Amino acid sequence: MKQLHFQEKYPITVVDIAKTETRCASVEEIADYFKACIAATPRVSYIATFDHFAHTKAIGGDIAPGIAAAVNVVFCFGHALPNPQVLAVRPRSIGIADMGDRFVVSFMDAPMKPANDAMQAWTLALRNR
Repeated sequence: MKQLHFQEKYPITVVDIAKTETRCASVEEIADYFKACIAATPRVSYIATFDHFAHTKAIGGDIAPGIAAAVNVVFCFGHALPNPQVLAVRPRSIGIADMGDRFVVSFMDAPMKPANDAMQAWTLALRNR
């Protein structure tokens, strides 16, 4: 697990999972796994699964070499609306990319520790699952 700043300003967590480390064979299987994690977690709501690869391909956008599939699972941990600014960091999204020999799972760190802890635990549990 790597924690870094994407484009020098967005705090993200990135986990590379070799295909030999998981029983999941596709981004769809991993997306279904995350949907199950979301459904099993009280006060967290699944919103959608966005096929980023299909979207980018359909609009003629650039796709980095090696990316065979890419989806985002969109959901919300929001337990309160303390101010309108919190909407800027919600909802959450976990990205899943198929890089041929491995999956890359990434998400922007949430301002709420329990949300980060849950996303990290869900992601790390993909190994040997």
